[in-house]
Amino acid sequence: MRSLSRALRATPSRLLIGAAMLSSVALISGCAKPSASANVYTYGQAQREQVVRNGTIVGVRPITLQNDRTSGAGVVAGGAVGGVVGSTIGGGTGRTLAVLGGAILGALAGDAVEERAGKKDGLEITVRLDNGETRVIAQEADVPLVLSQRVQVVSGAGPTRVTPMTGQ
Repeated sequence: MRSLSRALRATPSRLLIGAAMLSSVALISGCAKPSASANVYTYGQAQREQVVRNGTIVGVRPITLQNDRTSGAGVVAGGAVGGVVGSTIGGGTGRTLAVLGGAILGALAGDAVEERAGKKDGLEITVRLDNGETRVIAQEADVPLVLSQRVQVVSGAGPTRVTPMTGQ
């Protein structure tokens, strides 16, 4: 508790510098986003043989893809900014409470913002393969796909992808 009191007595400029550093770390760590795109491969998926099956799209439905969990960067950044804003309010015990309240509210807001940022538009694609089997694949909506379109279903080195058939 003593170190918390000492930190709360820090000058506003020191608090701003600390908040800026925490926000920078949070923003940088939030940049590593997973992708569900048919056009994105990781290095581990590159140069690996994959199976290609041809088929026809029999259904396309818009969906929302979201991260399973947040990285925590929004909580850290929001808490830091909220604490700095709270430190500008009042004095003494009131300032301490404002800093704590600001940090808590900022952390909640930061987590909500990060959660919203972790959502992408996607497609649930139903493909009838040429061998008669039917498959459903969900991926980002960054490749235009329509009903009755001939496609390739690519699998075997990570996620399964649906891509437009080329060369026909």
